[in-house]
Amino acid sequence: MIISSFRAIPFAILILVSIPASSQTLQQLDALSDQTANEQTGIALARQQAERGALLESLATIERVLTLFPGSAEARFDHAMLLCKVGDQQGGLIEFGRLKDKDYPPGALRQAIASCQNVGTGQSS
Repeated sequence: MIISSFRAIPFAILILVSIPASSQTLQQLDALSDQTANEQTGIALARQQAERGALLESLATIERVLTLFPGSAEARFDHAMLLCKVGDQQGGLIEFGRLKDKDYPPGALRQAIASCQNVGTGQSS
């Protein structure tokens, strides 16, 4: 009896993993896909999501943008910042390390890195 219960566990896990984490409809997912098919529209959407506090949604959106536009300096910067904001400082700092100063306004990268390093310390830069 116990053995058959253990066999059911992988099946139950598979079912739970396949259920979407949010209750988005197919139409909502299609609209999201359409919005991220354009680099600037996708970045704007991710920023709107972050402004309203939906950081994980924003991170997922910016990652969809990066899938289509991997060279987008703007999306890569936002991705690094979002990693810091969701508590993945190490990931954010690694991503910042891959960016080039010449792609951003003077001092912007340095300031963002300092801000990321101070997340969770209560300090601001």
